[in-house]
Amino acid sequence: MALVREVTDQTFDLEVLQSERPVIVDFWAPWCGPCKAIEPVLEALAAGSERVELVRIDIDENPRTADLCGVLSIPTVTLFAGGEAKASVYGARPKQHFEKTFSAYL
Repeated sequence: MALVREVTDQTFDLEVLQSERPVIVDFWAPWCGPCKAIEPVLEALAAGSERVELVRIDIDENPRTADLCGVLSIPTVTLFAGGEAKASVYGARPKQHFEKTFSAYL
């Protein structure tokens, strides 16, 4: 995911919660087939928007952040703005579903 930066438990607060721009976070794991399936969808979102930033976090390597954010299944894709979760998409969905859910911020 070339257009998508990795964040960690250590960098999540600074890079997501304190960001001045809205940030879409992809909670994923390397073994998750549906997570891999939505990679091109998320890359297309990142390429198509100047207003939001897109990052991802491996929940196996960074369980603290996943727990604090209430991630119960993956993929979970959550938009954060002003330090708060504003909208989420659960599971592999088509690009249009992500665009509709996050439209106010794209």
